[in-house]
Amino acid sequence: MASSISVIVPVYNGELTLPDLVRRLEPVLMVLAREYELVLINDGSRDQSWAMIQRLAAENSRVRGINLMRNYGQHNALLCGIRAARCETVVTLDDDLQHAPEDMPKLIAKLEDGFDVVYGTPEREPHGLWRGLASKLTKFALQHIMGAKLARNVSAYRALRTHLRAAFGRYQSPFVSLDVLLTWGTTRFAAITVPHYPRVAGKSNYTLRALIIHALTLMTGFSVWPLQVASAIGFGFTAFGILVFVYVVGRFFVEGRSVPGFPFLASLIAIFSGAQMFALGIIGEYLARMHFRMMERPTYVVWESTDDQSDHEK
Repeated sequence: MASSISVIVPVYNGELTLPDLVRRLEPVLMVLAREYELVLINDGSRDQSWAMIQRLAAENSRVRGINLMRNYGQHNALLCGIRAARCETVVTLDDDLQHAPEDMPKLIAKLEDGFDVVYGTPEREPHGLWRGLASKLTKFALQHIMGAKLARNVSAYRALRTHLRAAFGRYQSPFVSLDVLLTWGTTRFAAITVPHYPRVAGKSNYTLRALIIHALTLMTGFSVWPLQVASAIGFGFTAFGILVFVYVVGRFFVEGRSVPGFPFLASLIAIFSGAQMFALGIIGEYLARMHFRMMERPTYVVWESTDDQSDHEK
């Protein structure tokens, strides 16, 4: 049995699933930990999720609610919840019941084997073609930051030791990847396989566009890999240009004439110009990230919480 567990759930338009989620979590946590809490982070939902969270908190003293000022993103909401956690162990999961609360003991048991972070990796993700491709792109980005083996196991269903937050306690940026931040505090990661169930209500808020943007943010916000690719492309085209130059000069000395034709010259100019614009685009992405960080945009802003309301009632 774990000493204490904080369950962190980022909520976005989860009004319909929250009651079932809390109902299913209660018996699991009662057996699993001597002390526990359920922290629900409303990430700018457009339905009545916050009203539902307030109702659940009023009915159950172990439920805490935090309402963010707007939608900041899943990882930003998770960071907010982890910083607010009061227990020694944190478990994160989505609000759509695709992660079964009943599988939580497996994660905790693996965590107690000496690991700091344990992922509940889906046996099979029931995504469509485009969503699957976007998910693979995201994991490809993570491979160059976290390592190939670890990136394959990343999941929103995690168990981690709360003290790891000290490694990123001062992190302040609008661009957040919790999985990358966790690598700042430990190398002891593990994963177990768990079922991944279909959504019981609503639809996924992770669109193809959102996942692609998330992958690009990972690559340019937490890795220098794109700059290395741009450097490699620049080096490759420089070598290609030298070979073309040797060919042109060699043909002049051997045949006594240069390479004819405007199309050849125009093609070379287009290729080199394209490579330059590609490199400038990547550099521009990094400059944009630096610009946003210098603006000191907050990672998230809390509007209200049920803790404040409880204190006021006392």
